[in-house]
Amino acid sequence: MGGGLGGVHAGDNTDNSPTVASGLLLSNGTLSKKELDMARYMPRVISLNKRSEQTFGFYLRVEHGEEGHLVRCLEMGGNAELAGMKDGDRILRVNGTFVDGLPHSEVVELVRSSGSSVLFHVLDEASYKQAKAQGVNLADPHSSPVTNGVSKHVPKPKLCYLVKNNSGYGFSLRSVKGQQGLFMTEVVPGGVADQAGVRVNDRLLEINGDDMDGSTHEQAVEKIKSAGGALMFLLADEETYRHYQSKHKKMGAWLATTKYLPHKPRIAEMTKGSDGYGFLLKEEPKLSGHFIRDIDRRSPADRVGLMDMDRLVAVDGKDVSEFSHEQVVECIRMSGSQCSLLVVDKETDQMYQKGKVSPMLFWEETKSLSSPPSYNEAVTAPAIQRPPSPVQDRDEVLKPKLCKMEKTSAGYGFHLNGLQGVCGQYIKEVVKGGAADRAGLEDDDMVVEVNGVNVEKSIHEEVVGLIRSSGNTLEMLVASRNIYERLTAKGVPITRALLGETSYAQVHTPETREMRQETPPPSQPEEPEQPARSRSSSESSCASDASVDLRF
Repeated sequence: MGGGLGGVHAGDNTDNSPTVASGLLLSNGTLSKKELDMARYMPRVISLNKRSEQTFGFYLRVEHGEEGHLVRCLEMGGNAELAGMKDGDRILRVNGTFVDGLPHSEVVELVRSSGSSVLFHVLDEASYKQAKAQGVNLADPHSSPVTNGVSKHVPKPKLCYLVKNNSGYGFSLRSVKGQQGLFMTEVVPGGVADQAGVRVNDRLLEINGDDMDGSTHEQAVEKIKSAGGALMFLLADEETYRHYQSKHKKMGAWLATTKYLPHKPRIAEMTKGSDGYGFLLKEEPKLSGHFIRDIDRRSPADRVGLMDMDRLVAVDGKDVSEFSHEQVVECIRMSGSQCSLLVVDKETDQMYQKGKVSPMLFWEETKSLSSPPSYNEAVTAPAIQRPPSPVQDRDEVLKPKLCKMEKTSAGYGFHLNGLQGVCGQYIKEVVKGGAADRAGLEDDDMVVEVNGVNVEKSIHEEVVGLIRSSGNTLEMLVASRNIYERLTAKGVPITRALLGETSYAQVHTPETREMRQETPPPSQPEEPEQPARSRSSSESSCASDASVDLRF
């Protein structure tokens, strides 16, 4: 991903030549303050993809004395770092929604609800602070067309995908006597249509890729009934319809925004490793297209979230759907050491096929997003539907654990995972029946304190040093990943004060773990000791002081 246009200044032009920044000029050859701000504070657009068991590879935090939603603790070689995120970057938008002024918990929820693919607009720390100091409105649609210094919003029709549930689609269709066109009405709040982005008085242009211009009400209803439980609508609000009517320009799906669609193609930006990209490209019997298969673990393909049976749509922006296998392979070879693939999983592919539209529409829209959508687009986006919070989500149960353990001849019995030189450590491979297991440590617990010292911002080597120097006893304040993320999202510092009165559920020792179990677990045969495994430098397993791999 490319960076923003930083360090652009008007300067003093002794030769009276026009000042240029990002190609924006006023009619008199000079730049307005707004145009300079647009060039200087242009956010970077970063698309991240991940597998279901992966993270995006960074922490989103709010910090005392700092404005904005900060990118912290980037995982070395993780999705975010590979895509170009930097420590201290500020998140401005998530999937087009401006978030700079939103509560942190809402921003976290926006990211979570994005699933395996999310689009960020970020600004580097220095530019963000300078923009804030100068009172720059970062929500401006910087890349909208500019005429005489005035930004113009070009409206777009929208694609909306509806899957019928037990309550139906949640809308009605109306026609107006003496007026051409079919319109949406009686859109049920929270219903299928509402969540898909359908709004009252939207004009119906297409159903499942078929033009509805000139169709009767009865023909449209019959088309909907015969659709088989899923609909792809092309819709336009009044502003959009009038805009294209005034230009005598026909509207079609090729002009539409895909931002309302629930399933998104994924853009995989890869740098070739010593063994290539780490996947095979195959053609499948009875299926049309080119498919990703046999992905190597920890390969470039695996790290960017490519999945088995993803269909390859484009290579470096070139649609390869109709290419032969040999032509696609040659396209990838011609990319050199870096390659950008557009892929779709089965569900996303079926959705686009329903509307008879190519996933390339998503690519073109994403790559043209050098800045956020307009205010009108942002405020009309469908609201995120959040399920009601169950009882266990209440703040009073969001507590860390204080785990005390004594080293045995086998060590403490856990692995400390983290990346060398990067903060953020977590527990892995807790040995059943070992000291850590008896003390209550569990896989994926996030480490907050070691012997009373907060280590959230400590690098891996520092945390390892603290544990080594603890002797034969160790005390760790930890929180499950879920609780850690929820407390962090609320801006709540994780300290021992959250434990309240000491209880067996909160403080674990080898002696008290059995006391807090109401019924003893069934006895299990001892597992034979596993042979030592080679590990990457991202893990710490503590086998000996001479090794990077240390076994606790």
